[in-house]
Amino acid sequence: MSVAERRTVSRVLVLCVLWYMTSAGNNVIGKLVLQSFPYPITVTIVQLLSITIYSVPALSLLKTGPKRQPQLEWSYYVKIIIPLAFGKFFASVSSHISLWAVPVSYAHTVKASMPFFVVILSRVILGEKQTTKIYLSLAPIVIGIMIATITELEFNMIGLFSALFSIFVFSLQNIFSKKVLRETSIHHLKLLHLLARLALMMFIPVWFWHDFLDILYSESTSTMDGWVVAMLLFIDGLANFLQNVIAFTVLSLVTPLTYAVCNASKRIAIITFSVIMFRNPVTPMNALGMFLAVFGVFYYNKVSFGSAKYDAMEEEKKQPILPVTKSDTNLLLKFANTSHQNLGFNHIRNGTHNVRNGHTYHY
Repeated sequence: MSVAERRTVSRVLVLCVLWYMTSAGNNVIGKLVLQSFPYPITVTIVQLLSITIYSVPALSLLKTGPKRQPQLEWSYYVKIIIPLAFGKFFASVSSHISLWAVPVSYAHTVKASMPFFVVILSRVILGEKQTTKIYLSLAPIVIGIMIATITELEFNMIGLFSALFSIFVFSLQNIFSKKVLRETSIHHLKLLHLLARLALMMFIPVWFWHDFLDILYSESTSTMDGWVVAMLLFIDGLANFLQNVIAFTVLSLVTPLTYAVCNASKRIAIITFSVIMFRNPVTPMNALGMFLAVFGVFYYNKVSFGSAKYDAMEEEKKQPILPVTKSDTNLLLKFANTSHQNLGFNHIRNGTHNVRNGHTYHY
């Protein structure tokens, strides 16, 4: 391994540790706040405000200001961007409701169902068909969540459905955010900033009507001191922004499969840390359900990326075999006949050949 490769590996390891710490801290602090300050919309608004504010200097450092970003048409805003902003708000609120209603460990076990929703929604919306192996790989996830649900000592129906709804909307966001990034070439941090800012602008009136007036006129909105709540909300917003930035940074440094494994490992870290911090009672069967759900995510990632690699190899086999040296080209052209045209040699033009995925081979 070269010095540069060792540096990259070290950098990824450090970033993963920071990612796990900020994610676990974000969830634990969020739970602490919601236990004594039960206002999920307020926590969501603080996070959206934090992303909107902190992403501005981050974008400046990355030199991805407005002048360097593609200008989106108003029709594209209405069709795609605004619905994504709605989704971001509702996914975040429902996620915070689940944190408030059930233990962090159980909420994140339920959220392991994301691959299930991604596969189903991709089939319904995009018409993407998966292999039988991929569909079967979802079974451990579903069975694990069922076991964890049946054996959860602090089970709450609102918490379960809130967690499921949040991951359903996150899955939709995942599909359409990739569509936006692919179609517009917008920077991922710029998209995050844009969605947070729009969601904040649209739902400030809802927050004012639903939470602010109640907080203002209620005699005892929290069992904590007001300054303590404010400090925890500030830390929660900062941690939420940092985990988003670190996640995108890790994704830019590693392969999709490595990122998926790191993301699944992050869920283990959050579940473990929350159980230790809150001392939630966990039965052996409950632990088995959690393990099975997370293991299912690992297995799904392995199968899905293995399937993608096989598809890529099959596509590669379909490409015409062409000469790659000048001498080979001249030799083939010298003895060319009509049978060569059937092999694709009639497509050689000016020493180049355009193939799929935009690559150009030079002779």
